[in-house]
Amino acid sequence: MAESQVCPERLQWLLADEQQMVAFGRQLGLAARPEASIYLRGNLGMGKTTLCRGVVQSFGHTGVVKSPTYTLVEPYDFGDELVYHFDLYRLGDPEELEYLGIRDYFALPALRLIEWPDRGEGLLPEADLELQIDLQGTGRRITIKPQTPRGVMIARALMEAGSVRLVDRV
Repeated sequence: MAESQVCPERLQWLLADEQQMVAFGRQLGLAARPEASIYLRGNLGMGKTTLCRGVVQSFGHTGVVKSPTYTLVEPYDFGDELVYHFDLYRLGDPEELEYLGIRDYFALPALRLIEWPDRGEGLLPEADLELQIDLQGTGRRITIKPQTPRGVMIARALMEAGSVRLVDRV
């Protein structure tokens, strides 16, 4: 069976509230281990950092997870596992990523969560998974698109996890 028949090109979930967003993030963190690059897209206030909180919590983190808007990256070291949370919203030019040492973050095995990836276009490697968050009534619609074989594996794991209801497979 062809890969696209095994996992649809696009999957969608509807999340009612912040609690479900964090729960979905936890599922994503478990599914994406030990290494992946995930692009997070959505307007301001859609819940990208809330989703990242769930991902980081899936590794056992109990502290605050804040958006690294001014520092551009927040590292989380869990001994043998790393999570890098990037927020490129305030990036003036993609070349600034070179000064940040962006290549080093992609050279190590880690889970990389990248908010506002379009701001780093041309310097960021391909994502394994692209995730879009949109307003849906009072909740949020999550759309994921696997971009690599690793992304397909993550999508499959999310489909099988099932604690947040999948609403569309395309």
